[in-house]
Formats: sequence, C-alpha cells, structure tokens
Amino acid sequence: MTLAPTRYGTETDTFGLVVGALSEVRGRPVLDATADTSLFHEIGLDSTGVLDLLLHLSDAFGVEFDVEELRMRDFATVGTLTAFVQRETGR
Repeated sequence: MTLAPTRYGTETDTFGLVVGALSEVRGRPVLDATADTSLFHEIGLDSTGVLDLLLHLSDAFGVEFDVEELRMRDFATVGTLTAFVQRETGR
C-alpha cells in the first residue's frame, strides 16, 4: 500500500501519514482533520475500521504495533492516534 505523501503530508510527517491511512480506510479523503477530530464520532471509525487502520499504519511505518500496548484512549482523536504512532515508531 502506498499513501499519497503529497496529498496528506510528507513521509516524515506522522500526522499526515495518519490522516492518509484514515483516508484509505474510510475510502474518501479526510482532509479537514485536526488533532482534535474524533475518530469515532466525526470520522466514523468503528471496531473493524480500527483493525484496518492498524494494518494500514503498520504498512505505512514499516512496524508491527504491539497489541499489548493498544489502549482505546489512543484512538480517541487524530492527535492521540498520532501520539501513539510516534511513541511506537520513535518518529
């Protein structure tokens, strides 16, 4: 899978890559997302979407996320998800 870094951010822009992965999962651009955008209420992510999102993020960042480290609070907003990805990837 290739995220469109020019559309959602650069390869070094974790927030942009998270938004790109969200766009891929939702099947439509999520261009107006901010750090405070709710993944469930505003973007419409569900439990199946969370799993799909993790697969997209794993591909995008070339890492496997430790399921023991996953917490629902990390999926509250685009910002909390970005912070989780940064912690897990060191980016």
